Amino acid sequence: MTGTESRLRLGVVGYGYWGPNLLRNFAETPGVEVVWCSDVREERRELVGRRYPAVRATARVADLFEDSGLDAVAIATPVHTHHRLAKQALEAGKHVLVEKPMAATVAEAEELVALADRLGLVLMVDHTFVYTGAVQKMKELLVSGELGDLYYFDSVRVNLGLFQHDIDVLWDLAPHDLSILTDLVEKPPRFVSAHAVDHTGSGLADMAYMTVHYDDAFLAHFHVNWLSPVKVRRILVGGSRRMVLFDDMEPSEKIRVYDRGVTVGSKEGIYKTLVDYRTGDMWAPRIELKEALARECEHFVECVRLRKAPRSGGEAGLAVVRLLDAASRSMAVDGRRVPV
Repeated sequence: MTGTESRLRLGVVGYGYWGPNLLRNFAETPGVEVVWCSDVREERRELVGRRYPAVRATARVADLFEDSGLDAVAIATPVHTHHRLAKQALEAGKHVLVEKPMAATVAEAEELVALADRLGLVLMVDHTFVYTGAVQKMKELLVSGELGDLYYFDSVRVNLGLFQHDIDVLWDLAPHDLSILTDLVEKPPRFVSAHAVDHTGSGLADMAYMTVHYDDAFLAHFHVNWLSPVKVRRILVGGSRRMVLFDDMEPSEKIRVYDRGVTVGSKEGIYKTLVDYRTGDMWAPRIELKEALARECEHFVECVRLRKAPRSGGEAGLAVVRLLDAASRSMAVDGRRVPV
């Protein structure tokens, strides 16, 4: 891509669950021309042809990498293929947007980050929730000091299915909330502890609890589950001044801010500490309701054009993979704390 006015020519790898969303949003992004879509399944390629006649559908992913006029590639394939495909794309000189989690191991993620940096290419991870109006409002409240000192981050992401065949429930669902945590909280985590259970005998955990420990009193906890009768997508962030509830299942008031908490004092005598409860107002701030993936695609294009670091760049993807890896190691030793 040469010049600020030329169109970014892009290809999508994988047209299964998430690929159609990426293709649709990039096709609607100003300044982007979707040229290729690769999928090994003939019926998926036929679907691309019917919906997007101008897009060349191919079974050979190499067609994208061999096209010298292609600027970027968006990868939406199973996790175990992310490293291989992203590496091939980068080595072919393509900017890369890869679905979460960015790789199956820490070593693979580190290699992709180093490769993109050495080649001067944009490597961005599809941490879609980071681009929602709700998470951006949470970031704004945190940076402005509205929440005060952070006490905890508590998330629940549960539903019935979809069972995966190559990753467990932690690697499937937790990256969403881990990406929100790492976007909001800049201080480094120290340890992770996690417990998980496989109820189906598949060899892959279908329910897990994960805790991220820091140097101070801040704690982050995650509950993920493929066996819940109801779908819950909720994050509670508590601070010394205010608390925030993010409920993604709410149609309108996805963010609610609570002016509630505790005030700790001291007193002479037998009761050394006094805790007073503070109950104030609750309000739902206005948030941008534009589709997060559309905003993310626009951000990717902007980063490619200006050679700027993405909000969910390779380092952000690596941070999530490190947490997932630590959780897997903790599960293997009966939930003991392991370093990140």
